[in-house]
Amino acid sequence: MIGARLGNRYELLEKIGEGGMAEVYKAKCHLLNRFVAVKILKNQYSDNEEFVKKFKYEASAAASLSHNNIVGIYDIGSENGINYIVMEYVDGKTLKQIINEKKVLKTDEAIVIAMQIAKALECAHNNNIIHRDVKPHNILVTKDGIIKVTDFGIAKATSSVTITNSDRVIGSAHYFSPEQAKGSFVDCKTDIYSLGIVMYEMVTGKVPYDAESPVSVALKHIQEPVVPPKEINPDIPDSLNNVILKAIEKEPYKRYHTSNELFVDLQKIKNNPDSKITLENKENEYTRVMKPITDATTVIDKATYGKNVNDEDEEYEEDEDNNYKHKSLKNKPKISGKTKKIIISSLAIFSIFIIGMTAYFYSQSKLGSKKGKNVTVPKIIGISQDEARKKVEDLGLKFTPSTESSDKPKGVVIKCFPEEGKEINTGEVEEIRVIVSSGPRVAAIPNLMDVEIEAAKEYLRTYNLKLGKTTYEYSNIEKNRVCDQSPEPGTEIGENTTVDLVVSRGLEVKTVKVPNVVNKIFDEAMEILESSKLKLGTITKIPTSDESLDGKVSVQSIEANSQVKEGTVINLSYYAYGNKDLVDVPKFTDKTVSEAKSIAAQNNLNIQVSGKGDFIITAQSVSPGKKVPQGTTIRLRSEPNP
Repeated sequence: MIGARLGNRYELLEKIGEGGMAEVYKAKCHLLNRFVAVKILKNQYSDNEEFVKKFKYEASAAASLSHNNIVGIYDIGSENGINYIVMEYVDGKTLKQIINEKKVLKTDEAIVIAMQIAKALECAHNNNIIHRDVKPHNILVTKDGIIKVTDFGIAKATSSVTITNSDRVIGSAHYFSPEQAKGSFVDCKTDIYSLGIVMYEMVTGKVPYDAESPVSVALKHIQEPVVPPKEINPDIPDSLNNVILKAIEKEPYKRYHTSNELFVDLQKIKNNPDSKITLENKENEYTRVMKPITDATTVIDKATYGKNVNDEDEEYEEDEDNNYKHKSLKNKPKISGKTKKIIISSLAIFSIFIIGMTAYFYSQSKLGSKKGKNVTVPKIIGISQDEARKKVEDLGLKFTPSTESSDKPKGVVIKCFPEEGKEINTGEVEEIRVIVSSGPRVAAIPNLMDVEIEAAKEYLRTYNLKLGKTTYEYSNIEKNRVCDQSPEPGTEIGENTTVDLVVSRGLEVKTVKVPNVVNKIFDEAMEILESSKLKLGTITKIPTSDESLDGKVSVQSIEANSQVKEGTVINLSYYAYGNKDLVDVPKFTDKTVSEAKSIAAQNNLNIQVSGKGDFIITAQSVSPGKKVPQGTTIRLRSEPNP
């Protein structure tokens, strides 16, 4: 491909990358005189409509995004079976390369990188685009430290570290979310989880979950608790440790709700590493601790006399018990015991009032502008979603539901956060998040196409599905990968459903015997090769003065009776008497029969048409551009114009 020019504009200079289904080249745009990157779909997928569709979707998805931290898309095209995307050329490295080189990134560097990724995702999410495959390999870093997120919308169906479900490739196993592993609904919090895994890897030098197979990694995302990054790298601050743990919560509702929320916390840590970042599931999330008031006597004295014992301009003296007394009280008449009790009680009540008011105003100053009323989370577990929604919204709170399978009836609330009975302030908490039962465990048959058979078996076990009949057949799918299944992907199922799999043996290699075409007239030799499922290759003309040899094949590149694969190319040499030259076969398709006859005459060729009437030519026996001797007969097929 090096040196080729696409669209008569983009000259391919060097290969700079390769993925599961595409190769990336550095290219020169001769129209605008600038360097660009050209991503080209691999040849083996160009005939696959699904892959081409996904490939083009990447361009349309990313082209709608305009952000400094997202790789720009310039053009998309298709030429001679080559599908390509032209994008911004980034002179730098992938984040994965940087992690491999440095092993562990410094905290400040990791935060700056994560903030830029978060802003890129925020732009995508605001445009209703979920990346679904956020990982260091898809994050480019320029020499100036600018982050560029790439590969929007592309599905890495051919990668060994991807798992598919319901006709969707859901991401790279080490970085995808539990809901992707389960084949559940994904949203912006899915990308936030993946970014959390990327942050984890940046500050620890390793991913939190690893195993021998991608399915085993997926199971760990779902089931295994994460080792806090601070236990691996004690140098990171608690604040960053908590941000990462919050981003990779297994339950989506416990994560950051938006990329901007994550960005804000990262910015806080950048400015102050000691910033307090509270995890979503802590019991004291809404608890406020007030500064204790330790000197009640001072408060009482202050309230009673308007001054503390240390105030200036007042006269005090120390009595025999080392207590201070105001001189103005020295000569006051003694107060009876009963009266003294009344005074003490009154002062105690007054002091409690003062302490309460102080605490109130103190807490209000801490809460800042978040004003609201204190309410108690109502009892909603066990009732219908509609009833629960009404109870929550009657309190002025937002009702945010998600679903989860359970043994409870469909539509019944099974969990809520904050918990039932918890007192919250509506200025601090704006929503009640609930999990609603989707009924007994029902799932969709996963899409196991192109998954290795052993991985497919393990994946079936995670869904409590049984492996049924396993058969093998030849296909264009790689050997030992699933090429068909029954029931079809996406079929709704219950537990213990049996799934039959068809496993690929790889491409079937069919052989044919090479015919002997030496001494055959060239036209006849072409027909014999075609009927033997062989291809005509290079044609060489041998001038002769013997008219009886004119047009006869003198040499064939592979000996007769040899066993070769179907489609093998056979080169021929033939005798040419007089001034007969080789001519390029013109394009006859899309022309009428009358037009084809005229074109053939102009090029000294003969045509043989199957079909009646002046119809449209839909196929020709020799490809356009192929050199053949003058007088060669080209067979054409015509069909009525649709």
